[in-house]
Amino acid sequence: MLKNFSPDRMLTTPFGITADQLRKMGKTTVLTDLDNTLLAWDQLDATDEIYNWFRVLEEAGIKVMIVSNNNEERVKRVAVATKIPYLAKAKKPLAASFQKALADLGSTPEETVMIGDQIMTDIFGGNRQKLTTIFVRPVKDTDGFATKFNRFMERIILKQLAKKSELKWEDSL
Repeated sequence: MLKNFSPDRMLTTPFGITADQLRKMGKTTVLTDLDNTLLAWDQLDATDEIYNWFRVLEEAGIKVMIVSNNNEERVKRVAVATKIPYLAKAKKPLAASFQKALADLGSTPEETVMIGDQIMTDIFGGNRQKLTTIFVRPVKDTDGFATKFNRFMERIILKQLAKKSELKWEDSL
């Protein structure tokens, strides 16, 4: 059962992931969470780091989509500004949002990575769809109300994974 919650990699930040690294892994598509993965959950606008990372990936031919459980207004604000397609109210870890994202991008699970800061939504959902999953440290130490329960469960799962796994925090792929 723990296997369903175990990420393939654990990175301190998503911004160290390069197009070359993704291609070496056979990946052409990135699905990424938004809140506390790319920017703080209470920050409204994309940072220069987000703009630059998206631009570099796309110029290298890597497809990118934001897949977030947050509301349309929140996700659209960042997605439109960065010119990245998105799915809001994704209801991760349910399968439908992952399947829709892959269909919209014309991608397969084998060529796709899911990047996120939550084991219970991003990693569990991505693993269930056979995506390569990359767990990143949250941008901010605090969370919105809805995420607090997930963080409690996540701490329990991470302790169990640490006992049984060789996963460790890395700075890049």
